Amino acid sequence: MARRPRRKAEETREDILSMAEMLFRERGYVAVSIADISGALHMSPANVFKHFRSKVALIDAIAGRHLDNATERFVAFDEDLPPKEQLLRFVLRLLESHLQDIQKNPYIFEMVLSTIEAKLEAGNRYRARIEEKLGEIIRTGVAEGGYHCPNPERAAHTVADVLACVLHPILIARDDKDTLVHRAEEIVCMVDAALRNKAC
Repeated sequence: MARRPRRKAEETREDILSMAEMLFRERGYVAVSIADISGALHMSPANVFKHFRSKVALIDAIAGRHLDNATERFVAFDEDLPPKEQLLRFVLRLLESHLQDIQKNPYIFEMVLSTIEAKLEAGNRYRARIEEKLGEIIRTGVAEGGYHCPNPERAAHTVADVLACVLHPILIARDDKDTLVHRAEEIVCMVDAALRNKAC
């Protein structure tokens, strides 16, 4: 009997991720064990642990893949728009995508939430991308002379903190969309005013 060719580690890793994501979607990640995933793939739990040291690491990888694929959230805006409008559009785009995640991908959303709460790599990377985009917008405002900000990176970090009430998964789940949009608009107005203040 001919032996099956050995599969590449990357292929096995992808198989594990895909099966885990499918099971998580069906049952919720809390209800799925490593044994469930390995059994569905007809492999030993040790083989899963060889690629992911824990269930948390597996969740982090799936959430990271989901967040990395959400590139439309960070697509550049028309550079002719004023920084305030760019900021508002960016915040509303993120808010809308988060609300869609809650509705369409609740189990994936739960995993993303867990990575943010636990400050895992996927959550940290997503936060860094948000701050990077905010920094770009702030630097545009500075270059145009409208914003007075000696440290756009630090400002972006602070703005991300302020926007948490309309971007953080736990907080946005508490309110309806209209309330969140109105709150986002008010926050962006305050942020824009603060960045225009030479005392900042």
